[in-house]
Amino acid sequence: MVNLQNIILEMIARGEALQTTIDRLCLEAETLVPGTVCSVLSVRDERLSPLAGPSLPSSYSAALDGVPIGPAAGSCGTAAFQGEAVTVTDIEHNPRWASFRDVALPLGFRACWSTPIFSADRVVATFAFYFRECRGPNELEQRIVDACIYLCAIAIEREERVQERQRLTYTDVLTGLPNRAKFSQVLLNYTERLEGGWGVILADLDNLKVVNDTFGHGAGDELIQIVATRIAAAVGKGRAFRIGGDEFAVVVESSVGSSISTVAAGILATIKEQAHCNGHAIVPSATLGGCVAGPGETPDHVRQCADVALYHAKERNRGQFVEHRPGFGTAITRRFRAIRQVSLALVEKRIHPYYQPIVRLDTGQVVGFEALCRMSTASGDIIAAANFHEATKDAHVAAELTQCMLQQVARDMRSWLDRGLPLQHVGINLSAADFHAGRLQERICAVFADAGVPLDHVILEVTESVYLGQRDHVVADEIKLLRSCGMRVALDDFGTGFASLTHLLTVPVDIIKIDKSFVERLVPDDGAVVIVEGLVSIANNLGLRVVAEGIETETQLEQLVSFGCKLGQGYLFSKAVDRDAATVLMASYGQHGALSHHPLRA
Repeated sequence: MVNLQNIILEMIARGEALQTTIDRLCLEAETLVPGTVCSVLSVRDERLSPLAGPSLPSSYSAALDGVPIGPAAGSCGTAAFQGEAVTVTDIEHNPRWASFRDVALPLGFRACWSTPIFSADRVVATFAFYFRECRGPNELEQRIVDACIYLCAIAIEREERVQERQRLTYTDVLTGLPNRAKFSQVLLNYTERLEGGWGVILADLDNLKVVNDTFGHGAGDELIQIVATRIAAAVGKGRAFRIGGDEFAVVVESSVGSSISTVAAGILATIKEQAHCNGHAIVPSATLGGCVAGPGETPDHVRQCADVALYHAKERNRGQFVEHRPGFGTAITRRFRAIRQVSLALVEKRIHPYYQPIVRLDTGQVVGFEALCRMSTASGDIIAAANFHEATKDAHVAAELTQCMLQQVARDMRSWLDRGLPLQHVGINLSAADFHAGRLQERICAVFADAGVPLDHVILEVTESVYLGQRDHVVADEIKLLRSCGMRVALDDFGTGFASLTHLLTVPVDIIKIDKSFVERLVPDDGAVVIVEGLVSIANNLGLRVVAEGIETETQLEQLVSFGCKLGQGYLFSKAVDRDAATVLMASYGQHGALSHHPLRA
């Protein structure tokens, strides 16, 4: 018996499969008591289910599968029901075996002794000895069964812990649906299924942020739970997944007899019924995108196409379903890919500010920086913002980028101030999405207050398209608020849109930045010379500071100085550099030194 215990405990310690372990236990017990047959039945939802019985024919085990426990459910069903051992010494004539004697007697079984296996106060299984003569257990058999019950309990409890860990790993806590990890795992099962016949639907809840802001996050969480339940009911168990805050996924198979559009229609119809969330009546809405797998298409490709379709739906058909098809516009596909690329970089903390110095043109001293967004790749390459600008057209991504930049710039500024460096100001770019997301002034002030950076060191840069591209007064009102807090506002890329200096009388700013497209045309007989000279003169008269962008040659520098332009930036002085290099520039040229007029090319 000691050998049996050692064998089974070692199997449990190695993490062997539960059925393999219990099968071995039964075989070892049968060796100790020749002529007996062992079986273990698990108890789930008050029904029996075969767990192990290596010496039993499969037909016998199948006959017991799903049998309800009760006072007349053979030895095992009765033991599970009563929570105590049950010995039937004569199967043929005992009423507890009336429904099962016809399957037991032909196998030569005349008696059965079954003992419940407990986990805490629950009966989780039964352990049975079948005898070929009408008798009960002897003392040796009692000791063997006591050991086997103990070992079974250990193995079953370990299995339950493993299953619970897996459940937590692959289950969304809020909704109870399988989560993103499980969705990815399920998709892997379709890797070899290259003939198609399946597809993916992705769903985004519309206006969850509005619900959270209006009724509180409790209502928002309840809305997510209700929608999750409805989607799961519409598509069937194991087909629906929650893969993000307000994102769901559904795996569709053609074998269910419905097209992907029919399934999507059913989801939309189920979702839109009124819901009561935290005491508030809300009509849920969702936007869906989907893709059917074609021959040879991988699960990753199908998922990406469903993503593109969802993005297309959110751009053009919010609240509806769009199925992916060849020929979706390259512009929207490019934007979608940029959004995914930047979103991943934000999660992986690969977005960083690079700093291009703002220089006094007469002395070459560094008086400030413009913080420019850069994304690093896994291989260490640095990608300029122009290469993922499409992503900023998504309001959510744009707002996250700005928040990420604000926090890092504020941290760097605090570090420079603590080191006693001659920091004057840093410019940070804002997008239209930042203004229309709400509470911009509050969000910016909070970031710099947390970092302990005075707001008079902050310049907020707004492009002409943002400054003049809105018919309402959101931007104008927000600019006034920002300036009232002590921050300065710069009008970036001046001259590329429809701006004129007269607009500055209605929405005042502190600085205008002349776009590089004008600076690069500062050559004899070019009309840009007259325009730039006039802009500098008028701006100076209005009390505005002027920064010339994109200075790359000594000739451009000399002309700008002759016009009375005092500040500039460009490759003639320095490209945008990381925080450490910016620190060196400030320490070397912030007060007394001067940058040599030679471009530092990328």
